[in-house]
Amino acid sequence: MTDIRALVATSTGGGDVLAVESRLEPSPGPGEVAVQVAAVGVNFIDVYQREGVYPTQTPFVIGNEGAGVVRSVGEGVHDLTPGDRVAWPFTIGSAAEVTVLPAARVVPVPDGVDLEIAAAALLQGLTAHFLTRSTFEVRPGTLALVHAAAGGVGRLLVQMITDLGGTVIATAGGPEKCEIARDLGAREVIDYREAKGDDLASEIEGAAHRLGREDGVDVAYDGVGAATFDASLASLRPRGLMVLFGGASGQVPPFD
Repeated sequence: MTDIRALVATSTGGGDVLAVESRLEPSPGPGEVAVQVAAVGVNFIDVYQREGVYPTQTPFVIGNEGAGVVRSVGEGVHDLTPGDRVAWPFTIGSAAEVTVLPAARVVPVPDGVDLEIAAAALLQGLTAHFLTRSTFEVRPGTLALVHAAAGGVGRLLVQMITDLGGTVIATAGGPEKCEIARDLGAREVIDYREAKGDDLASEIEGAAHRLGREDGVDVAYDGVGAATFDASLASLRPRGLMVLFGGASGQVPPFD
């Protein structure tokens, strides 16, 4: 057996608890596949697990998604062979030179897609797909508020909502990020660094009015959390849906 390097959370805490450690290269068991990792995605779930917000027994190898090339397959795996390019989501332990995964969890990466793109897009893409199809079914005419629209999930939300016939009011932090959201298809863009609290709610209301909606947005997608939560609630039409899917600015305190 040879040694591989892995990025390990040695305990819960800040970035200083992370360490690169040597470990024995794992071998796949029945129904598993060993992958030479080319790239690993970085998501807020990794931060939450490292901090202990999502309790995870330490020490553990971080990383919940990645992409790479199959090295070997375990017993019973027939649809994958060494050399296949694959990606995977929702599998902790991805931040290692070689990782072992359930074969049912990996998906093939098309030849035209770079492995770094595959690693960065899969978890966020599945999130955006779920949010626009299952959490709230976006349809032609839907008016949606998307916070952090220049971020990973935000960019995909803007594009998916637009492709489904919806209209996006986007918020982002700073002029450059606002321009990204606009280029992706957002009809109205608000810089939430300039408009906060009640001002942000007023800006969103004004954007909805300019788009012909006096009652508010149908759905608010909020991955920012504490800094935008109140404005998101205030932006909703009667019986609109508030979707809180992250807390980049901090967790939302309990509310009545």
